[in-house]
Amino acid sequence: MEQEYLSIFDEKQQKVGKNTRSFIHQHGLWHETFHCWFVYIENGVPYLYFQQRSEVKKDFPGLFDITAAGHILANETAKDGIREVKEELGINISMEELQFIGIIKDSILQEGFMDNEFAHTFIYITENKHLPFHLQEEEVSGIFSSPLSEVVRLYDKKVAHISLQCIHSKNDDLTAINATLKDFVPHGTGYINTVLMNAIRKK
Repeated sequence: MEQEYLSIFDEKQQKVGKNTRSFIHQHGLWHETFHCWFVYIENGVPYLYFQQRSEVKKDFPGLFDITAAGHILANETAKDGIREVKEELGINISMEELQFIGIIKDSILQEGFMDNEFAHTFIYITENKHLPFHLQEEEVSGIFSSPLSEVVRLYDKKVAHISLQCIHSKNDDLTAINATLKDFVPHGTGYINTVLMNAIRKK
């Protein structure tokens, strides 16, 4: 996977070449990704779905993240990213069922890890609480949800933690997790705010 070839872009999203995923992350080069956030609506209340990353993941093991996401390879377009939903979650949906909210810059900069993404970001809205999740265990250990309003309060730092309800997990005894901001992948503030704002509008 680290040797997959991705397209490289400048900060204005002009393609300037390609290289391996590992090289791109090592040097903090801009590349494209596919992000899909699931929003479940119950009695008019929107709930945001997070995946919990597998404990065997190289980056951010066990943290909560975008419902489904992945890199767009050098020979692909953003539409090819829909495969991530099927691969990670076992859910069959089409691009026509998604709502596009934009290409959002997202930077995660840590020691030894520089991830600069042009994230092609989508929202999938459903009223089906019992989606047939079949998780790719080496990637995802569970799916959790929280009312969108609570997620907003957490990122606005109006509360220190929120309760994430377990929707699907390999741990049958797990019902909920108390989560703080440190339990989530540290996406850029601008990226998160754009996603939350659009999720509120789309509901």
